[in-house]
Amino acid sequence: MPPSRKGPAKVRRAKPGARGSGGFFHIQVRPKREFVSFSNQDVGARGGIERVAGRRANDSWDTQKWLIGKSEAHRAGKRLAPDTAAARKVLGQLGSLPRHLGGDPFIAKPRRKIPAAEKPTPAMRRAQAANIKKAQAAMRTRRRKHA
Repeated sequence: MPPSRKGPAKVRRAKPGARGSGGFFHIQVRPKREFVSFSNQDVGARGGIERVAGRRANDSWDTQKWLIGKSEAHRAGKRLAPDTAAARKVLGQLGSLPRHLGGDPFIAKPRRKIPAAEKPTPAMRRAQAANIKKAQAAMRTRRRKHA
């Protein structure tokens, strides 16, 4: 029987976080166990701010956590301080100030749900009025072109 030769070395997948310090602060908004799958979405420029959306078993999607690039914010003691307007906007939309858990992870509460009795909110009314104005302007230009 010929001597056995050692086969090629098996290349294994690197564990998350094993290849460096990571370029993001993680702000968990909802527990991971509520979701069955995940999808990352870049918000603005690549490597700045990302939203991790989770899909529930009933096919509804929600934000599981936010990833804020280390070039967009910094740690100031136990809190996260924004360095850019985009980071300020994301941190302002959270339901509470992010609380530091150790390392890069933080935890915060999600935005409060607006009851149906309080809708439409003033922001919704402004957006609706702006959309109506855009549609009316488009109709005016279309009529001018065809006249």
